[in-house]
Amino acid sequence: MAHERERRSIGTAREGFAYGLRVSVPLCVAVGAFGISFGVLARSNGFGLVAPIVMSLTAFTGASQFAVVAILGDGGGLGAAVTAAVLLAARYVPIGLSVAPVLRGRMLSRFFQSQLIIDESWAVANRGDGTFDRGALLGAGSAIYVSWVAGTALGVLGGDAMGDPEALGLDAAFPALFLALLAPQIRGRAAVTAAIGGAAIAAVLIPVTRPGIPIIAATLACLAGWRRQ
Repeated sequence: MAHERERRSIGTAREGFAYGLRVSVPLCVAVGAFGISFGVLARSNGFGLVAPIVMSLTAFTGASQFAVVAILGDGGGLGAAVTAAVLLAARYVPIGLSVAPVLRGRMLSRFFQSQLIIDESWAVANRGDGTFDRGALLGAGSAIYVSWVAGTALGVLGGDAMGDPEALGLDAAFPALFLALLAPQIRGRAAVTAAIGGAAIAAVLIPVTRPGIPIIAATLACLAGWRRQ
C-alpha cells in the first residue's frame, strides 16, 4: 500500500499546470531565442513592426512562420509561402487528434486550448502510455507561447540595435530549425530515402525556380518513402 501511494504521489507530481510550466522553462529559453531570430528576420525582410507579432500571436508555429518570411523575403509568391507553411504545420493534425480526448469545455474553449498544442507541450504532456495530461499540456503550451511571442516582439523592436541579421548568422535559423525537426524522423531506410530524395529535388530546383517552389516540390520525395513501407 505504501509503495502504491508513493507511486501515485510521484505520478501526480509529474502532472498538472504547474508541472508543465516548470518543466518547460529550459524550452522557453530556446524558443524565446528562436522568436528573437524570427522577429529580426521578419523586420529585416520588410514585414514591419506589427505583422510579425500578430503572426506569432495567431499562428504560433515557428517552422511555418520562418518559411513564410524566408520565401516572401526572397521574392517568392504568396501561394508558395502559404503552401509551404501548411505542409510544415500538417504534423499537428495527428498530434491534435491524439490529445483531443483530454480537451474539455465548449467548442470555443477547446479551440483556444488547441492553440497551445505544439511539439514541446505534446511531449511534456505525454504520459508514455498513449494518454496525456491536460494540465501539463496547457501549462507547457502557455509558457512556450508567451516566450515565443515575447521573443518575436524583442526581435522586431530591437532588431535595429542587433545589426545585420546575416552578419549574426540569423539567416541560418530557418534551415537549422527545419533540420532539428527532420533529424528525429530519419529512422529506417524509407525515411532516409525520402530525406535524400527531398534534398536532391530542392538542390536541383533552387537555381531555376522561384523561392518556395523547391520546398513544396521536395515533399514529393515522401511518396517514395511511403511506397517502401
